[in-house]
Amino acid sequence: MDDSTAVTRVDVAIVGAGPIGLCFANALSRQGVSAMLIDRQPRSAMMNPDSDGREIALTRSSQQILDKLDVWSRVEPAERARMRGAKVFDGQSLFAMQIAPDASKDEPLGCLVPNRVIRRAAYAALQTTTPQASAPGPGEILWRDEQEIAHFQTGDTAVDLVLESGERIHASLLVAADSRFSTTRRAMGIPVHSYQHGQHMLVCRMHHDEPHDQTAWEWFGHGQTLALLPVDTHCSSVVLTLSPADMEKQLALSVEAFDADITQRFGGRLGAMRRAAEPHRYPLVSVYAERFVGPRQALIGDAAVGMHPVTAHGFNLGLQGLSRLADLIGDARAQGEDIASSSLLRRYQREQRLATAPLFAATLAIVGLYTDDRTPARLLRKAVLRAGEAAWPVKRLIAGHLMRSSN
Repeated sequence: MDDSTAVTRVDVAIVGAGPIGLCFANALSRQGVSAMLIDRQPRSAMMNPDSDGREIALTRSSQQILDKLDVWSRVEPAERARMRGAKVFDGQSLFAMQIAPDASKDEPLGCLVPNRVIRRAAYAALQTTTPQASAPGPGEILWRDEQEIAHFQTGDTAVDLVLESGERIHASLLVAADSRFSTTRRAMGIPVHSYQHGQHMLVCRMHHDEPHDQTAWEWFGHGQTLALLPVDTHCSSVVLTLSPADMEKQLALSVEAFDADITQRFGGRLGAMRRAAEPHRYPLVSVYAERFVGPRQALIGDAAVGMHPVTAHGFNLGLQGLSRLADLIGDARAQGEDIASSSLLRRYQREQRLATAPLFAATLAIVGLYTDDRTPARLLRKAVLRAGEAAWPVKRLIAGHLMRSSN
């Protein structure tokens, strides 16, 4: 890049201003590291996002990370639904495997918070400035909304980017936080292992006559997977997984027929169920990047690991990863070292792989076992479910991750 050309200089360029990108910029700012957030959306959409129907299960560790970033205090208590435990059902059996049954009201398994609430709180917590100079000061955040990267080139000491507007950016590190379908990851040349599950997921809040006990349900039935996430005493977020063709039929139902259908799918266990919000549909795709880093490049959030929602850990793993990378960058800055050195990035990749690979593999195993309706698989999962109530490694892995504190 020609030095005579006006260039905006920043420590870290972050593509994607979703909750992970926002929290990463926040964490960097607190380490005295400047950053630029680049996103195709307008700032207004980040400031007051629309509902997307998704409820995020936050572990205790995630709540602590959000608290350090001044995000958790901006989530109203009424938006925090405590989850005492989780049950896993198979078919019409009344037997359920209990996950973390010893969790209590004061020490719950986790909290459920709407995704849009987390996004809004993350945006509000990010203390932003827009300096007029081409070199922001320590910890300052620049915004480039309604923008995308046209192209970039990585050198020995920096990454040079050109936005679609023509603006030139000079950064020490480029970070992709732009979803599991990341175009930035693809431009980096990082391959990804993609698992097309051949199903679509519907999420919708439902009122129900009978109260639940603040316990999440995961229910594997013939040709479908159901989940129930507690929101309020008589309100839950329903998650229904079906084939694309069956999902089309589901969404074509009238409101009355939809309510009756969901009530029937849950076997009437919570009485009559009535739609409390518009349903949203998402294709189910899991991804795991072959590499989390490249020369002066890194992946965080779903761009690195896009989890199947069955174990509800995607956002939590993303928070752990951004916190891990921000701490490494902050330490390097404090010691006057390169914040994007190959050794730093290799350490981030190693630690994040150790944190994500076992749970990702376990999740795929669960999905494979419980979505296979052939007779041998159905018999096996019933046996696994009952054996797991006593001692099941995957159960301990999931519960341990949920209950873990970052202390």
